[in-house]
Amino acid sequence: MGTVLTEAPIVNSTTDEEATLVKTAKYDEQDVNEDEVSPIEEVRLTVPNEDDTSLPVWTFRMWFLGLISCALLSFLNQFFSFRKEPLIISQITVQVATLPIGRFMASVLPTTKFYLTIPGFGKREFSLNPGPFNMKEHALISIFANAGSAFGGGAAYAVYIVTIIKAFYKRHISYLAGWILIVTTQVLGYGWAGLLRKYVVEPAHMWWPSTLVQISLFRTLHGKENEVDEKETAEVQHRTSRTKFFVIAMMCSFLWYSVPGYFFQSLQSIAWVCWAFPNSVTAHQLGSGFSGLGFGALTLDWTVVASFLGSPLVSPFFAIVNVLIGYVLIICVVMPIAYWGLNVYNAKTFPIFSAGLYTAQGQYYNITAIVNDKFEIDRDAYDKQGRVNLSSFFALTYGFGFATIASTLTHVGLFYGREILARYRASKDQRMDIHTKLMKKYDDIPSWWFYLLLAGSMLVSLALCIFLKDEVQMPFWGLIFAAGLAFIFTLPIAIITATTNQTPGLNVITEYIMGYILPGEPISNVCFKTYGYISMAQAISFLSDFKLGHYMKIPPRSMFLVQFIGTLLAATVNLFVAMWLLDSIENICQQDLLPANSPWTCPSQRVFFDASVIWGLVAPKRIFGPLGNYAALNWFFLGGLIGPFAVWILHILFPRQSWIPLINLPVLLGATASMPPATPVNYNAWIVVGIIFNFFVFRYRKKWWQRYNYILSAALDAGVAFMAVMLYFSVGIEEKNLHWWGSNPNIDTEHCPLAQCPTAKGVIVDDCPPF
Repeated sequence: MGTVLTEAPIVNSTTDEEATLVKTAKYDEQDVNEDEVSPIEEVRLTVPNEDDTSLPVWTFRMWFLGLISCALLSFLNQFFSFRKEPLIISQITVQVATLPIGRFMASVLPTTKFYLTIPGFGKREFSLNPGPFNMKEHALISIFANAGSAFGGGAAYAVYIVTIIKAFYKRHISYLAGWILIVTTQVLGYGWAGLLRKYVVEPAHMWWPSTLVQISLFRTLHGKENEVDEKETAEVQHRTSRTKFFVIAMMCSFLWYSVPGYFFQSLQSIAWVCWAFPNSVTAHQLGSGFSGLGFGALTLDWTVVASFLGSPLVSPFFAIVNVLIGYVLIICVVMPIAYWGLNVYNAKTFPIFSAGLYTAQGQYYNITAIVNDKFEIDRDAYDKQGRVNLSSFFALTYGFGFATIASTLTHVGLFYGREILARYRASKDQRMDIHTKLMKKYDDIPSWWFYLLLAGSMLVSLALCIFLKDEVQMPFWGLIFAAGLAFIFTLPIAIITATTNQTPGLNVITEYIMGYILPGEPISNVCFKTYGYISMAQAISFLSDFKLGHYMKIPPRSMFLVQFIGTLLAATVNLFVAMWLLDSIENICQQDLLPANSPWTCPSQRVFFDASVIWGLVAPKRIFGPLGNYAALNWFFLGGLIGPFAVWILHILFPRQSWIPLINLPVLLGATASMPPATPVNYNAWIVVGIIFNFFVFRYRKKWWQRYNYILSAALDAGVAFMAVMLYFSVGIEEKNLHWWGSNPNIDTEHCPLAQCPTAKGVIVDDCPPF
């Protein structure tokens, strides 16, 4: 389901030199001379206080690698988004991969200088190779790539709307309507975000913790390749270079993925509990990694490890522990009690783990039967088929989502409220810190650029809602309402993100509001959610990238153009790849019509479609209101609101207990926010791999971790991505499949066929034993 994610604070990796600095010169923030250094200690330890204005940024290398990276990531992430394990290729992969390519280009391209006359800019000097490949152009390439991965989201969110219209509702949407929808939802928030830069980018106290990870990686990658400590041995001094390690790891990942991706697909989820008890429904419910609770399920497939949750190699250990605790509580405690103990919401009538929608008799709900010719709910057909039912896990997931939203607001207010207020007051101080001073050397972006972008994107969006309303359903006033909602929330949520690294989302709130205002219109609901939620999220990401550019001393105009052009390119590629797959793969996203082992099951799109039914077509009044089965879940809002007060009171009563403030209820409650579409085997593998690398390797092989950890993550992503595409074009299109126990398109290669079976008496489902 949609997530309301609260990110854990980052852990900064510093060099030995920086660590010594910390020990010998600990600053007190109130005693810092802000004219010379940043008032934020984490920034002082990570961001250099100097700038080389002679470094070129508008280079041929930057545009060539940036545009290719953006287009490639857009293609790969959209391609993977339809698959059973939708791996997201992030900007870190590009950050690592483009470094040796950039240096290679710097060594082979001619240094000849040309003089070009550009209208409006006069005569300019140009060279294909203006000098060594530098950190600033590398940063702009990464920002290009970030647009290609929808700022870490994979593909543009609005593509889901195109997908559910074509694949699930079996209706038509044109390329033009789809392109306008995707582009405007991506760039609408940029307009007002740009106008807010002086409040959340320029002030030193708005420090955006997540950007420091990127800066640490840039500094690591651009450090001297063979720089070693005097105490290190000769063996260490001859260690493998980062470039060589990346190539070797990528080739290994590339070759290995052919095994779980084609030759031995049972390795995607090693559900040994199912294999040990092949005829037990309960064993399959417990042991299935894809359709059960995943007890003991593991994987040897990197796409399963990194799908939905991202690479565990780049997540700090304590964030992994928070997710582990929340996951164990929900999967190992709450779900068994809810299903076998209390039979919550008739849990045994439905599969134990499913994102499907069901009738009261345990059969799949026929959604198309309750949609009329006007693309609205057919009340008579709905009354005939009965209320929509959810699996107990899916229902409780919504409840925990409600609690996460409420607890995020309370937790941030109680534990960070004073800090946020102090930071905000300090940010109003007209004094500039060293980084803002250095940035004054570059021409700022004229305000009219942002006004023009905001007005243009708003007018195009209104044209979509007026002239193509039959395709997107949303009235023009819904767009204005959604944009106003996003605009109002952007500044406070940007301040929260900039100071605490926690980002409350508006997805469930926007769905709830529109579901009550316009019930029975599914596409109107998801369009409202996307304009309201994604416009704000894009604005936050835009500001975060601007802060990264602020720290990296990149000219603001270069930042803006790279973000804008990258977003347009990515949106265009996303749409064409989606349309190509939707039109070329038969029964894509239709799990009941696809072969049993098909990779094209679209798990994220399925959850998005279910949300359109729950919040739009059927509407919250018939699900979470008096006419539905799940009204009690609204109490989770209250529980989430009150919960952090209990932790805060304990902290006040027992101030010496340092572990109490570490209890982060939004993280604990939101630990399984990605489930569904994520499955237990995704969490099992992510947690295990994360603990191995970010606890054991970090603690006992820290030098190796500092040098190779991020490189390994990027290499694994890149190798898998290229092999998956090659497999599709070489054997997937022609449907050349293997037929044996470990790889067969016609059987579930996890070998847990009974995991989806209900266990209530009298419920009859095909291929399931009666109870």
